Amino acid sequence: MRRKPLQLIQLDPYLKPFAPAINGRYNFAIRREWELTGGKRLKDWASGYLYFGLHRTESGWIFREWAPNATAIYLIGEMNGWQRNEAYRLKEIGNGIWEGEWQLAAMRNEMHYKLLVEWNGGSGERIPAYATRVVQDPVTRLFSAQIWEQHYVWKNHSPHRSPLHPDENSNLFIYECHIGMAGEEERVSSYEEFRLNVLPRIADLGYNCLQIMAIQEHPYYGSFGYHVSNFFAASSRFGTPEQLKQLIDDAHGRGMFVIMDLVHSHAVKNEQEGLGNFDGTPYQYFHKDGRREHPAWDSLCFDYGKPEVIHFLLSNCKYWLQEYHFDGFRFDGVTSMMYLSHGLGESFSQYDDYYNANEDGDAICYLTLANKLIHQVHPGAITIAEDMSGMPGLAFPIKEGGMGFDFRLAMGIPDFWIKYIKEVKDEDWKAGHIFYEMTNRRQSEHTISYAESHDQALVGDKTIIFRLADADMYWHFEHGHSTYQVDRAIALHKMIRLITAATAQGGYLNFMGNEFGHPEWIDFPREGNGWSHKYARRQWSLVDNPNYYFANLNRFDKAMIHLLRIPEREPQLEKLWDNEGDQIMAFRRGKRIFVFNWNGQKSFSDYGILVPEGKYKVLLNTDATEYAGFGLSDDSLEHFTQPDTLYAKEHKAWLKLYLPARSALVLECTD
Repeated sequence: MRRKPLQLIQLDPYLKPFAPAINGRYNFAIRREWELTGGKRLKDWASGYLYFGLHRTESGWIFREWAPNATAIYLIGEMNGWQRNEAYRLKEIGNGIWEGEWQLAAMRNEMHYKLLVEWNGGSGERIPAYATRVVQDPVTRLFSAQIWEQHYVWKNHSPHRSPLHPDENSNLFIYECHIGMAGEEERVSSYEEFRLNVLPRIADLGYNCLQIMAIQEHPYYGSFGYHVSNFFAASSRFGTPEQLKQLIDDAHGRGMFVIMDLVHSHAVKNEQEGLGNFDGTPYQYFHKDGRREHPAWDSLCFDYGKPEVIHFLLSNCKYWLQEYHFDGFRFDGVTSMMYLSHGLGESFSQYDDYYNANEDGDAICYLTLANKLIHQVHPGAITIAEDMSGMPGLAFPIKEGGMGFDFRLAMGIPDFWIKYIKEVKDEDWKAGHIFYEMTNRRQSEHTISYAESHDQALVGDKTIIFRLADADMYWHFEHGHSTYQVDRAIALHKMIRLITAATAQGGYLNFMGNEFGHPEWIDFPREGNGWSHKYARRQWSLVDNPNYYFANLNRFDKAMIHLLRIPEREPQLEKLWDNEGDQIMAFRRGKRIFVFNWNGQKSFSDYGILVPEGKYKVLLNTDATEYAGFGLSDDSLEHFTQPDTLYAKEHKAWLKLYLPARSALVLECTD
C-alpha cells in the first residue's frame, strides 16, 4: 500500500483530518483493480463487447450472454419466425454465461432478433445486453436487436491534446448538442443532417469540442437520452452507426474533439427493452430492495460492487472509444452515484459531508477505475464529471488521491445567474460578487464553466435571453423595433457569456442555439403537448436572417470564442479593479484586460483602471454595433497608460477608458 502522502492532502490542509478516508479510497481502488484483472491492464480486461453478444466468425456465428438466474435461453427472430426453436437454444458454459454457435447460413446481415429468457416461474423476451444495434418497429413500436455488419473506413485522426504541451486545444470550448432536435423542421433530425447542416456552423463559431447527448439507445425520446435501455447501441432513431461515425470523423477533420454524454448513473426500468429483470431477477445488474430504484428519476441504480457490472460498464467505456472514436465522456449524474442519498437534500457545505457513511465506496471506486481505463485506451481522452456536491479531488490525478476526471462542471455558475437575474435588482448587482462566483473553484482542479446548458432550457424553465426579454422577444427582436427590455437583455446576454468564458479555468460550454439567444424552452413530444416537436427543434432561420438581433448575438459569440481560443501563456487571473458603487470591475489574464460595467444607468468617461503600463488596443467590445450594441466608442483608437509615481515601482499606470452602461471591453497590451 502507498506510504508517501497523497498530493491531494498536501495541497489542502483542511483535508488532513480526512486523510484516512482518502487513503482508504485510493487503496480500495488499487485492491479492487487487482481482484478484477489479476494483474492485467484494465484496457485489456474490459473487453466484454468482444466476447458477449452476437459475433460473426470465420466459420459461422457465436453468441454469449450473462444471465445467472436463467434456466434456458433461445435466440428468436427473423431467422426462425420469432419462435422458440431448439436449434437456436443456448447452452450454459459456467459462471452464469450462456453460449450458442451456428453456421453462417443460419443468419444474415440486417436480420432482427431477440432473446427468449426462461427462469423458474416465468419467461420474457429480452434484447441482448451487449447488442450494438437496436431498432424500433414503426408499426408495433417494439424494439429488437439487429445484425449490423457494415465497415466504416476512418479518414481523420482525433486532434492532438496534451496538458503537458499547451496549444489552442488545451482549453476546451464545448458545444453541447442533441442530434434529434438539431433541425428546424418539427420532427426528429438525423446524424447526416447534423453533419451537413449544423457541424459547419459549430466549426465556424470556433468551438473545438462537440458534446453529443442521447447517443445510447433509449426507448422514450422525451427522456433527453437519460433513460438508457441499450448501452452499446447508438440510437437508431437518428440514423445508422456509419452515419454517426462519419459525423465524428468529419468533426475530427475540422479539428474538433467529440465527446458523448455517458449515462452510467442509472438505467431505464423497462424490461423488454432494457436490463430490468433481465434474467428474472430484479437485482442482476442493480441493487436489491430499497436501493434498486432511484427515488427521483424513476429508474434503476447499478450495483457497482458486482464484478460483472463493473466489467459491463468499463467495457462500455472502451467500446465507445474504440468503435466510434469518441474522444471522451461527460459522465452524467456523478453526484447521484457517489452518495447513498444520491445527493438529494444534501447541503455539501463542509468537508464532513464528503467523508461519512453516506458515501458509496463502490461507486467512487468504479468512477476511479473508469477514468484509469479511459486514459489507458485513449491517453488524450477528455472526462468531465457532472457533480454538484464539490467532492474534493474529483478532477485530480488518481495516483495523487483523486478520482481522475480531467474536468468537473462548474454547476454553481448557471444557478448563480438564474438567481441573480430573478431575484436581484440591476442596481444591486455586485461586480466583485460576480467575479467571486465565477472564480470560486478549487485551483488544483480544472473546471468547465457555463452560463446555461440544456438543463436551464427545459420546459418549466427559461433560457437567459428569454428570462431577460420575456414576451418582448416575440415582437421586438427585429432591427429598429427594440425596447428597453430587449436592449437590456441583449447587453446582459453578451456580458454574462463573456465573463463566464473569460474566467474559465479549463473550459467553457454552450448548449446548441443558446449562443444566438434561441427563443423559448425545450419540450420534447409527449402526451401533455399532443406529441408536438414544436419546442424540440432549433430555428436556424432566425440566426440566418440579418434583420434580427439573433444574427448579431451569433456574431458576438463567434468573435468571443475565436478570441479566447488564442492561448494565453499566463493563464492566471488577476483582479485589477472592483468598485461596487460604480458596478465596475476589471481583471487581467496575460496581456489581456477585461473590463465590465454592470451599471445599467451610468456610462463613464475617462474611467481610470490601474493596469500594467503600456499601449492597449481593443480586441472586443460588447457595445459594438455589429453585436447589436449602440457603438458609442471608437474601438480603432489606441489607449496609452498614464503614469503615476505611486505605482511606478510596480510598473503599473492608469488606463483611462470610456465605459458605456452595460458593456464590456477586452483590451490587449501591445507594447
